[in-house]
Amino acid sequence: MLGLFCYYALWTMVFQQHKLIQYLLIKLCLSTRTVNSTDKRRNASSDVGNLRFKMRQLPFMGVVFTVMLYIVYRTTNYQYYETEMETKLHPFETVEDNELPSWKLRDLPHGIMQPLSDLELKPQWSKNSRSKVNVTTNKNLLAMPVGFKQKEHVDSVVRKFRAANFTIILFHYDGKVDGWRDLDWCGKATHIVAHNQTKWWFAKRFLHPDIVSIYDYIFLWDEDLGVKHFNPRRYLEIVKSEGLEISQPALDPNSTEIHHRITIRARMKKFHRRVYERRGKMKCSNTSEGPPCSGFVEGMAPVFSRAAWFCAWHLIQNDLVHGWGMDMKLGYCAQGDRTKNVGVIDSEYIVHKGIQTLGGTGELPSSKSKKRRSASSRASIFDPRAEIRRQSTWELKVFKERWNQAVEQDKYWDDPFPRQLRRRNKQESKVFDLHD
Repeated sequence: MLGLFCYYALWTMVFQQHKLIQYLLIKLCLSTRTVNSTDKRRNASSDVGNLRFKMRQLPFMGVVFTVMLYIVYRTTNYQYYETEMETKLHPFETVEDNELPSWKLRDLPHGIMQPLSDLELKPQWSKNSRSKVNVTTNKNLLAMPVGFKQKEHVDSVVRKFRAANFTIILFHYDGKVDGWRDLDWCGKATHIVAHNQTKWWFAKRFLHPDIVSIYDYIFLWDEDLGVKHFNPRRYLEIVKSEGLEISQPALDPNSTEIHHRITIRARMKKFHRRVYERRGKMKCSNTSEGPPCSGFVEGMAPVFSRAAWFCAWHLIQNDLVHGWGMDMKLGYCAQGDRTKNVGVIDSEYIVHKGIQTLGGTGELPSSKSKKRRSASSRASIFDPRAEIRRQSTWELKVFKERWNQAVEQDKYWDDPFPRQLRRRNKQESKVFDLHD
């Protein structure tokens, strides 16, 4: 019986390529065969000695058998868990043609199946349509939430990226698409309309990794950014040469709103991966390994590689639309060491204008407008901006709770950044991302 179990378990583990378990099983089976062959060669007159020998072997064999059974159980249980998690987390995950679920597609011929899509606009007819089939020239994507009041700013951004041969997708949160038709590039961009929705709401629903898998880099930007000193081509040259999976352009020091020191432009550098700060509560030094000292970009202008976006899309919570707290965890999507694969580009920088859009006036902030807003907020009962801030703060709390709960429940997950974990958690509890 033990021998049959050995060979069955050995065949199973060989198929699953567990080399350590293979070795232990082979030792177990050889020990069994050795006992059997020794028994055959012993003289019948030494039955007592043979019985004693077998009795001495029984505890060892029992221990080995128990260990093997436990290993088989844990391995099977782990594989079942992984399968369940993959099915739950990646229901639309890209697969090779030979891995497509044939039981769902059994009535289609194999060669006709195409599991991927894109955001490229296709003509309804073309004289040279046959030669243009499956030819995609745009390999990078710019996606922005836009409102009609920011038309001038958005126009300047889009023209820069169109010149670099980017695919453009605009998320219209105010529903006013017709007001953009006078721009020459309007018909060449993809427009999606949903009233009063945020950038992360749009991204979760329309930028699924299988839809944007043809693009090398995804720029997910806010609309209130000045790009006078920014060149997309030069930016990507630096990103590729430095191996950055997640990045952002540095912010001009004269920007209206700057929330984290690491995002400020260093005038004498091409790029930087960390910041040094000795003042205030947030101290950053050479030993700082986490955000916002290193491995950090802010949510206003992130840039993702294809692999990083695949991870980041799954990090976006479907019901938490403001994205607060997520930037503190983006380093986990850096495809390795976040202190090396996440960076801020200084030579190609932008200006954050700090225009309040959702729930705001959509105008550049000034001292007079701030006084008017404070007076109106005191006079009126309902303040949209205050409500949005309360909602965002609540979402930040929920996101942190979900992260901690997920870490506690996932017994097979190991934190890739275990050092200074306690200090980082204390820092994150004091840092509130103030993007909206």
